[in-house]
Amino acid sequence: MAFKTDIEIAREAKKKPIMEIGAKLGIPSEHLLPYGHDKAKVSQEFIKGLAGKPDGKLILVTAINPTPAGEGKTTTTVGLGDGLNRIGKKAVICIREASLGPNFGMKGGAAGGGMAQVVPMEEMNLHFTGDFHAITSAHNLLAAMIDNHIYWGNELQIDERRIVWRRVMDMNDRALRDIVVNLGGVANGFPRQTGFDITVASEVMAILCLSNDLEDLQKRLGDIVVAYTREKKPIYCRDLKADGAMTVLLKDAMQPNLVQTLENNPAFVHGGPFANIAHGCNSVIATRTALKLGDYVVTEAGFGADLGAEKFFDIKCRKAGLKPAAAVIVATVRAMKMNGGVAKADLGTENVEAVKKGCPNLGRHIANVKSFGVPVVVAINHFYSDTDAEIAAVKAYVAEQGAEAILCKHWAMGSAGIEDLAHKVVQLAESGAANFAPLYPDEMPLFQKLQTIAKRIYHADDVIADKSIRDQLKAWEAAGYGHLPICVAKTQYSFTTDPTVRGAPTGHTVPVREVRLSAGAGFIVAICGEIMTMPGLPKVPSAEVIRLNDQGQVEGLF
Repeated sequence: MAFKTDIEIAREAKKKPIMEIGAKLGIPSEHLLPYGHDKAKVSQEFIKGLAGKPDGKLILVTAINPTPAGEGKTTTTVGLGDGLNRIGKKAVICIREASLGPNFGMKGGAAGGGMAQVVPMEEMNLHFTGDFHAITSAHNLLAAMIDNHIYWGNELQIDERRIVWRRVMDMNDRALRDIVVNLGGVANGFPRQTGFDITVASEVMAILCLSNDLEDLQKRLGDIVVAYTREKKPIYCRDLKADGAMTVLLKDAMQPNLVQTLENNPAFVHGGPFANIAHGCNSVIATRTALKLGDYVVTEAGFGADLGAEKFFDIKCRKAGLKPAAAVIVATVRAMKMNGGVAKADLGTENVEAVKKGCPNLGRHIANVKSFGVPVVVAINHFYSDTDAEIAAVKAYVAEQGAEAILCKHWAMGSAGIEDLAHKVVQLAESGAANFAPLYPDEMPLFQKLQTIAKRIYHADDVIADKSIRDQLKAWEAAGYGHLPICVAKTQYSFTTDPTVRGAPTGHTVPVREVRLSAGAGFIVAICGEIMTMPGLPKVPSAEVIRLNDQGQVEGLF
């Protein structure tokens, strides 16, 4: 059976002028800064004027651990937003922006798929409105000012061995993970070892996504710890007087981007931290704005619920005072089979036993999300190879877990294929069953917070960390950072730190390799296992097939 590609479907979209999409939400045209005809930024002035309005209901879409079979979390987020609008609800979608790294690597874009997409797909997956470039520039301005300060006499007495601010770029480039800068003699400065992270791992990205407004943004940028003196006294971004210029570079990037779905429903696409190496949620300012403008806001959190949902609840909701009304966990029959031991090449063959064997991964995520006091429904994202018996097996398993699984055909049918899920989400959200609470209190010691996540979410026996890491956490507590939440950087493919271990493992340990203080963003990053904050490209990157066709149109994006 031949299907149109995502980009072919997106190209045929009957888009409305972005001013019409804004009007649907009551945004006057003078408060929309257009980027062409089909995307615009919403003014800070308009957003400030919404402060007194009541909030709509917040719906989180999360998923099982991703597999090469594909789950379709963003596709389901977009489909559910369209579905809610279809059944008469005023719904707004909030998703993250796409990084160039996975676009040219192997993961692909972040605009949904099939008949459940946000458009313009090409621009969204490439430079969009330039937000990521602004974040990259602001981050690297600070890096340049650190080395420049040392070159011109080092008045702050920065210890060059204790500079913790690396550089970033929005591309997968393993060659830049560990580098030496300032080579070439006296004129170029003092040689030192450093490296690059991908832009989505930048603390500036996290800060932009957690800030309330430009004033809050500048304060948080000033709070960034960039280095230490020989006496281990912290040096802040504001000590280098970089926070003002960084805010100027981020002024427009701070404004949420408004676009539309294939069905001309509004979508905010803003911010883009990954969930495996950062906190994995779109911006607080976009979510809050959407909550003031819609009755329902459908948002997503990156990768599986063990990473994305946990960070959405424990970092974003905690920091922004958000209270989700319901959660959707996306799963596929194909992924259940893969968790049950079936090879990717054999996924098209019916195998009910493998489905049953793989379902405990889904069960673990259901229990975890429920533990936050949020009611759950499972969305089975339908593939043409799924059989009735396999779908029935997933539904029966989910029913045993005290939840309901609903078959969704939004990829093929758009909003018409996801009405049942939309009605169920409304039922859960209106029931008042949500009693949200984060996993741990602010006052819990940092290492204990890490253990709590590892034991309760990953079902690990314990956390392994060298004395130097434990001492570092204690030092941060003594410095007044003990109230911060933990942001775990680990593989997205497993509850463990080993990407090959599928299912719902127990009895494992979580090794912590490094901890980083993100004082401006307001969390501690714990880097676990072999996870990299600068990914590499695969053997055959997607970049090899991305090109312009004879009509000057982009081909190869997905």
